[in-house]
Amino acid sequence: MTVNPAAGTSQLLAARLQIPPISYSHAFGSWVFGTDGKRYLDGASGIVNVNIGHAHPVVVDALREQVGICTYASPGTFAPTQMEQLAAATARAVHRPDDRVMFTPTGTHATEAAISLARLVQRARGEEGRHKILTSTLGYHGNSAFVLALSGHRSRRPHPDDSFGIAPAFDPPYPNQHIGCPFPTCRVECAQTVRDAIVNAGPETVAAVLMEPVNGTTGGGYVPPAGYLRAVREICDEYGVLFIQDEVLTGLGRTGLPLASHHTPGADADIITLSKGLGAGYVPLAATMLAPQLAEDIMSSGKWLPLMGTMSATPLQGRAGLAVLSVLEDLGTFDRDAVKGSAVGQLVADAARNHPLVKDVRGIGYFYGIELVPGTIGDAMRITRSNGLLLYPHAGWHPDHTGEGLLVAPPLNATDADLDFLGESLRKSLAQLSERTN
Repeated sequence: MTVNPAAGTSQLLAARLQIPPISYSHAFGSWVFGTDGKRYLDGASGIVNVNIGHAHPVVVDALREQVGICTYASPGTFAPTQMEQLAAATARAVHRPDDRVMFTPTGTHATEAAISLARLVQRARGEEGRHKILTSTLGYHGNSAFVLALSGHRSRRPHPDDSFGIAPAFDPPYPNQHIGCPFPTCRVECAQTVRDAIVNAGPETVAAVLMEPVNGTTGGGYVPPAGYLRAVREICDEYGVLFIQDEVLTGLGRTGLPLASHHTPGADADIITLSKGLGAGYVPLAATMLAPQLAEDIMSSGKWLPLMGTMSATPLQGRAGLAVLSVLEDLGTFDRDAVKGSAVGQLVADAARNHPLVKDVRGIGYFYGIELVPGTIGDAMRITRSNGLLLYPHAGWHPDHTGEGLLVAPPLNATDADLDFLGESLRKSLAQLSERTN
């Protein structure tokens, strides 16, 4: 039997957005081309992962060559030459040159590896009781049942019966998210919630604190107060707790610096995770990076490392990752001296300024969230698409499960002309949205 998806029946189980998918012919750079001849600017970099655009020739050539040589070779059996090179290149890119790097296919795998490694470090040090991982009530760390239970993704959290008895432990320092905040606006002192969570859990039971240095898709680009991450770092040190930073979305330039934590001196993590910007939409690829002394603690204890999975550390991943990093390096992405992406922030601010349907604009670098008034997200997506602009929705992040908005996150190598189109299309779309709702 032939199934016609256009008729509303499909054998594919897949998440859907509020509006139907686009039939496309090809994509190149910041643009996706529909089969009807219309082109769309990919203003959200896919799902904030196509960081160097589509079909970049450097990556395409590397993939084509490697496919003709060898796509799969288990690193336990064959010399993992490409992955050794990628480990060194990744560590240099984020200014952690001595880190040990574990590669897995996805950000979810990277988070679970980070948690496993944190527990192994604590046990290697004789801290057998340290197993708890403390997380924020607003955050996302992957889509397995385990990390969804840990994560503060309100619309995706498992049923209470399926949550393994775990849940987020502290509120983040963001408006309407830090319940009972004693200040008009969250300040560095709001890190006290992390201290309280450690104390309430029992410091002798806590292996690590896990958080996003800049909030990702759950809340749409919330940025913590100046010094907050450094304060959390100091609290973790005080109690012998490891600090894991989830840079799956924010790492490798998305916030305008190599890591989002680089915006806060003195906030270095013990363990970080990377993924979206590393595979850049070309191959499933993620990295979990461990400070060298912690790796030595594990190795000297004789404890087994966590398994990475069948499709981890393959030659194809290695070649793709090296090609992506080479493009990012040519863009100056790994420079820590100046925050990049100011043009994106300016165009979003200009388009949304004094707009009656925009409640807030937040973000940094190449990642911004536009919070809209309730009941407008469906129309907003239809209008932006009609104007040739693809943005990504986010919803349900407030404690009462309300909140809706659009993410603006173009490729890091979007041209000036691409950004001009993005700004004009966004401005036009918001004006049309206002007209439609009046």
